[in-house]
Amino acid sequence: MSFPTRNYYSLLCALTLLPALSYCQDYFVPSRASYYGSPDCLGNPTGACGYGEYGRTINVANVAGVSRLWRNGTGCGACYQVRCRVPNHCSDDGINVVVTDYGEGDRTDFILSTRAYGRLARPNSAAELFSYGVVDIEYKRVPCQYPGYNLLIKVKQQSKFPNYLAIVILYQAGSYDITSVEVWQEDCKEWKGMRRAYGTVWDIVTPPTGAMNFRVQVSGGDGMKWVTINKGIPNDWKAGVVYDTSVQL
Repeated sequence: MSFPTRNYYSLLCALTLLPALSYCQDYFVPSRASYYGSPDCLGNPTGACGYGEYGRTINVANVAGVSRLWRNGTGCGACYQVRCRVPNHCSDDGINVVVTDYGEGDRTDFILSTRAYGRLARPNSAAELFSYGVVDIEYKRVPCQYPGYNLLIKVKQQSKFPNYLAIVILYQAGSYDITSVEVWQEDCKEWKGMRRAYGTVWDIVTPPTGAMNFRVQVSGGDGMKWVTINKGIPNDWKAGVVYDTSVQL
């Protein structure tokens, strides 16, 4: 018996979902989603990605925690189109969410912010969706879009100038995953790898002096590539400050 090519490709995408989801973004994957409550319906300021306040409000607070899609923090910053599958209550297009946290539920792939969960619904149907608590959904990877924004580097508050540097990269556009970050060591004339501390926070002990050049390894549907960020942070960098790289993915 022949096996239709479309069905075979869908199966292949499902089998390779975790390492190569961005290659399969033409197909929706069935799953379940729930939500976590907050007084202001925004995201979690202590989310496991390390985004802080950015993780609460980015994408008009359409944010989510994920479990299988977490991938040890590599999944941070990825965008997904999520639409629910409850008859008569769900909007046709659903919403696009940004992964800013880790979260597990009752066989769920997404724990949505309260605001995002409500936006899955048709007008006047949000209350019905909230009454379910957990709903069937389907999702697919989509490019993140941040018109007018370059990649930003935030120096984390725990950094200690000049002996310890921890950074997080914000406004990661497109369908790329950040898999490695390196900083240029001028005295040795070589790239020195930074450690993934947790989520999408990268750190280094005794960082180079002077304005720092970084390179970021990203992977996506067109393979892997390195993106160079010249003078990503100045020689007098300060903890808590966000620096514009003038680079876009």
